[in-house]
Amino acid sequence: MNEGEEKFGQIYFAVLGAVALAFGAAELIASAGGGFTWGILDSSGAANPLFLSWRAIILLSVGFFYLSSVKDFAEVHQLAKSVMASIMIWIVAGMAIWSRIAGSIPGEETWFNSLDGFLASYAPPYCPEMFLLPFSLVIMYYIFKEGETEK
Repeated sequence: MNEGEEKFGQIYFAVLGAVALAFGAAELIASAGGGFTWGILDSSGAANPLFLSWRAIILLSVGFFYLSSVKDFAEVHQLAKSVMASIMIWIVAGMAIWSRIAGSIPGEETWFNSLDGFLASYAPPYCPEMFLLPFSLVIMYYIFKEGETEK
C-alpha cells in the first residue's frame, strides 16, 4: 500500500469512525428516551426496542475501533481493527435488512402481503447501520491491497 492510499484510508476511516460514534451516541440517547425518527433516519427501535441499546453499544464500539485504527493504518494489526469494525456493521446491518425482508412477506389480513404492501415496507426510514453499510465496504479494497503485498 502506498503512502497516498494509507493517508486516504486514515482520513476516510477517521470520518467513518466519527460518524459511527455519533450514530451510536444518538441511539444510546434514543434508547433512554424512547427513540426518535428524523427524516429518513430511524432510531425508534420500533421493530425491537430491546435491541436499540445493543445497537448503540455496537455502533459506539465500531466508532472506537475505526478511530483507534487510523494511526499507522497500513500496519496489519491496525487494518484488522478496521476489518473487525466493518464486520460488526455488516452483522448488525444484515440483521436489520433480514428483519425488513422477513417483515415484508406476511400480510395484515392474509398470509402473504400484496405487492404494494411488500414494496412499501422497503421505504424509509432506515436505521443508522444501513447508512453505514455501503461506506464500510471500502475496507475490502484495503484487504485486497494487503493481500497483493503479501504475494
